Amino acid sequence: VINTKVVAVNEPHRGDVIVFRLPSDPSTNYIKRLVGLPGDHIVVRDRQLYVKGERVPVRLDGVYQGHGHTGARIGHENLGQVEHEVLYLLDRYTRDYEQTVPDGHYFFMGDNRDNSRDSRFPEVGFVPERNLVGKAVRIWLNWDWPDAPLWSRIGDPIH
Repeated sequence: VINTKVVAVNEPHRGDVIVFRLPSDPSTNYIKRLVGLPGDHIVVRDRQLYVKGERVPVRLDGVYQGHGHTGARIGHENLGQVEHEVLYLLDRYTRDYEQTVPDGHYFFMGDNRDNSRDSRFPEVGFVPERNLVGKAVRIWLNWDWPDAPLWSRIGDPIH
């Protein structure tokens, strides 16, 4: 409400899905998975994520058959205390990346790794702490253009 941290409770953790104000346009809310904390060295090479020099485990587990991106590879990634699904679109260009997260900033990635405008791109970049809005817990609305909203996903928990 006041866009100011009053008390340091519920600090963001690696693996959380967070709503934040886009650094290049603070009037736009974005939602992505928190991958890098202040001081973390982040490397993405050949679709593999490394945090602080450690390879983040991913177990490939089949082919996505859901709405949109049918045929993408499904991976189960362990990030912090969170296991979640990621998608890899093997027919798309992968964006390699290497940087260290500055103090007071965070690094975010989308779970649809090859189709996500996230901290690897300059218009998002590192997100200052003051831009964090909160942890996402439920799906409010899921649009899949040019089709209509995916009504069946509304209210689903976010993992």
